[in-house]
Amino acid sequence: MTVYECEDCGGCPYKEKCTKAKGNKRLYLSKNFLKKHQESYENILSEKGIQYRINRSIQVEGAFGVLKNDYEFQRFLLRGKTKVKLEILLLCLGYNLNKLHAKIQNGRTGSHLFEVKTA
Repeated sequence: MTVYECEDCGGCPYKEKCTKAKGNKRLYLSKNFLKKHQESYENILSEKGIQYRINRSIQVEGAFGVLKNDYEFQRFLLRGKTKVKLEILLLCLGYNLNKLHAKIQNGRTGSHLFEVKTA
């Protein structure tokens, strides 16, 4: 962790908007975060990352819409963290099995919606 601190914020007209600290403005920078951020950025720009982004669903809410509207899921029937996890697991399993069945019926198994674009 690297800490950057302003030399003197005493006469700064923006101090009230910049910081609520009594002393000077401090900025904390994690080297581990920067390393992970760079690694993530490189993964996104790789060929595999591009293919994942192209094939990712545009609206993630669609799956929840199907669960709520088509499956008529309104609320959890069980109480407790473990039981709720089990219930959502069963819902997701049913949803994924329906998607797989539709893919098998339409002959779309083993294929992606889009191929990786090459520049």
